[in-house]
Amino acid sequence: MFKSIAVFCGSKLGRNSLFEEHAIELGKRMVTKKIKLIYGGGSVGIMGAIADSVMQHGGAVIGVIPKALFKWEAGHQNITELHEVEDMHVRKRMMYELCDAAIILPGGNGTLDELFEIMTWNSLDIHSKKIFLLNTAGYYNHLLAHLEYSQQQGFLHGDWKEKITVVETPKAIFDAF
Repeated sequence: MFKSIAVFCGSKLGRNSLFEEHAIELGKRMVTKKIKLIYGGGSVGIMGAIADSVMQHGGAVIGVIPKALFKWEAGHQNITELHEVEDMHVRKRMMYELCDAAIILPGGNGTLDELFEIMTWNSLDIHSKKIFLLNTAGYYNHLLAHLEYSQQQGFLHGDWKEKITVVETPKAIFDAF
């Protein structure tokens, strides 16, 4: 069982209310399993929704936010711990070091950067942390098709499906444990 999970997600809510609903549900489920949330440290968007959910249900939250993004992502003041770090590279490295596994929720370029970095590190055996991709409302369908195409064209080392567990609901993440 995992003691801490890094959740990578958007600093915006997106246009589908299910994105926020899944973040809130995931937070509740993490608390019931006594799993600490490691996340980007913001109080806005899906990021803020999951942190608030974990805190409201009595869980622990560790945020890691770069100084340059403190105002942009509204650094969360009501969590267990907030680490203000120098830059994005330090943020990602610290989040990876603090977690036992990672869950990717919908998000933009930053979330994709975090997903691909953790996938790359996994492929290069820098770590072997479990990666879950929460494909809420089919958000990642095009990305999954692209990964499959990259596999078919011979550009990936190993089978990407062995590195990522794709699920449609927060409950399915815990079922996959």
